[in-house]
Amino acid sequence: MLNVKMVQPVKVVCADDLGQTLTEICQKEHYERPLVVTDSFVGSMALVAGAIAALESAGIHVALFDKVKSDPLSGTVDAGVAAFTDHHADSIIAIGGGSSMDVARGINIVRVNGGSIIDYTDPAKPIAHCGGMIAVPTTAGTGSEMSNALVVTDERTSQKLAVLADPATSEYAVLNADLMLTLPPKMTIACGLDAFCHAAEGYLSNLASPITDAICEKVMFLLYNYLPRAVANGQDREARERVMVASTLAGWMLNNAGTIVGHSMAHVLGAKYHIVHGEAVGYALPAVMEFVAPARAKKVREIGQILGAVFPQNAPVEQTAIIAARAFKDFRNRMIGLHPFTDYGISVDEIVSNAQAVVDERFAGNTPRGIDLAAAKQLLLEFGQR
Repeated sequence: MLNVKMVQPVKVVCADDLGQTLTEICQKEHYERPLVVTDSFVGSMALVAGAIAALESAGIHVALFDKVKSDPLSGTVDAGVAAFTDHHADSIIAIGGGSSMDVARGINIVRVNGGSIIDYTDPAKPIAHCGGMIAVPTTAGTGSEMSNALVVTDERTSQKLAVLADPATSEYAVLNADLMLTLPPKMTIACGLDAFCHAAEGYLSNLASPITDAICEKVMFLLYNYLPRAVANGQDREARERVMVASTLAGWMLNNAGTIVGHSMAHVLGAKYHIVHGEAVGYALPAVMEFVAPARAKKVREIGQILGAVFPQNAPVEQTAIIAARAFKDFRNRMIGLHPFTDYGISVDEIVSNAQAVVDERFAGNTPRGIDLAAAKQLLLEFGQR
């Protein structure tokens, strides 16, 4: 049976002139009435306003939906579908971070397939092809411009739920480093850690292949070498561009290698306690590396090597895992300056009480060791340790 190990359906454009690039794409694809999906801050940026003006001057009629907020709610997708219908839109331009991409992808799914976005959190629910989405990231972390996934919070239950939809990947991803030059250091750190953990967890995943491994290794290398520069000097365009490219490649790997239990913890705890997602996966990764080391000793060691770790000759697996995890903590804490988890003020007992939800979270199944209740409790006990 044929088993394809690498799929990349998104057309990726690195752009110096955002308005001109979006205009050329719309003209090429004969899109005349795009809906721009974003948040109120990004929608007011001069670069974004200029791009919309360029589209309008070319005779492309734009409507702006700028109601997106962090941890988007299912109702926001519903409102976006209504805005799409009211504008008689024929395409979507998503400009923003992961939340804007998630809402835009949700709008695209519902406007083609009907119903509510929550319906499609059921993996058995069929999704027809949803074309016409142009994704413009303003943060370098989620990789949503390349991903087949979206995460939305069900307003009835306050649960973060994932939708995986190969038919709803972006048609185009437009990368413009100028959009990221003013990203604050705290967001740069969280977004960069998200991208790093996409690559690290994909590297360790049951879904990994030799092809995805090579790309994940390069992503981690780029972020180790350029994320500290982007944090230290946001106007360093070379660093911003390298981090942006790494994030996009990491997003591509989400479709092909997936993520593992670190993202399960982040989804569960993020929804309940509003922990920033990129920070949550960064807090989770050291314990995850040590947990999977018995099944992925060589790969855990290689992550450590990318992070500058030095290992004693013939070091046992447990020692290798500790050294590699320590190298990541040094990168996370000292080199880029992630604040300690204790700043959130959540007790260890409270964190551990979420073990069953972690076991049940869909990405936990990609982990190369089984995640039972005892394993989840141990991982949560070690979550965020300095």
